[in-house]
Amino acid sequence: MRKKVTVIGAGNVGASCAQLLAQRDYADVVVMDIIEGLPQGKALDLRQAGPIRYYDTNLVGTNKYEDTANSDVVVITSGVPRKPGMSRDDLVLTNMKIVKEVTENVAKHSPKCIIIMVANPLDAMAHLALHVSKFPRNRVIGMSGILDTARFRTFVAMELGVSVEDISALILGGHGDQMVPITRLAAVGGVPLSELMPQDKIAKIAERTVKGGAEIVALLKTGSAFYAPGAGAAQIVDSIILDKKRVLPCSVYLEGEYGIKGVFVGVPVKIGNGGIEKIIEVKLTAEENAALKKSADAVMELIKVMKI
Repeated sequence: MRKKVTVIGAGNVGASCAQLLAQRDYADVVVMDIIEGLPQGKALDLRQAGPIRYYDTNLVGTNKYEDTANSDVVVITSGVPRKPGMSRDDLVLTNMKIVKEVTENVAKHSPKCIIIMVANPLDAMAHLALHVSKFPRNRVIGMSGILDTARFRTFVAMELGVSVEDISALILGGHGDQMVPITRLAAVGGVPLSELMPQDKIAKIAERTVKGGAEIVALLKTGSAFYAPGAGAAQIVDSIILDKKRVLPCSVYLEGEYGIKGVFVGVPVKIGNGGIEKIIEVKLTAEENAALKKSADAVMELIKVMKI
């Protein structure tokens, strides 16, 4: 029997994610949204792309949570996108109401699923989903680290004129201005990045990465990034459905790892068909460790705002 993946939210992020999942052709895909006609239209359009892109994925668009029942994975993209001048944190109370209702319905209809959170502020929304669903922590995953790392790798590739495939990087912490790029571990084809460009250039790339989402918001003026976030969520789905055991930077609920407890923070994890199978602890310098704790504290402040 084919697996079932539901994408909640048929906006740009959700539709981009659904398109990538459809092309993978390993699971049936349900696109759910509260706006009548929107998920149905996008699902039908994606299905009609099948003969051109050679996939037979069964795509369904719906406004009913009943149609999402018994999903193996649920990607939550619902929420209000950022506007120019807004931080991810500004969205917390607005998106809290949306994500709470979505999570309640997801847990009701797909009690054994794995939740992938994409809605911002991502770490806080993942924390909310864990609290509402009462799922074990291995089944609630925040996408953020994949996106942040991809941005860093992109900027390095642009600067050096090399393939992004050969660039490895690690970014820890919350998905916001307090994220922590571990630049000393970045490499190109196994060669430390510090041997390929001066430290001041690396620092500028790290800074641009931290502000990467805001840069796109400022350019678009009427929305936020969606291709890369959608691809990040799809990468996690890949590792779950195909049991690939990928080691990916994701936002997870820490219970003492890295000296942090009771909050979602981005760290490297191994992901398979059970969700998070292992949290990998990297040895950090005192400065990096302090920055990570500061980032975790920033996420905790948002959780206090939500009063959960």
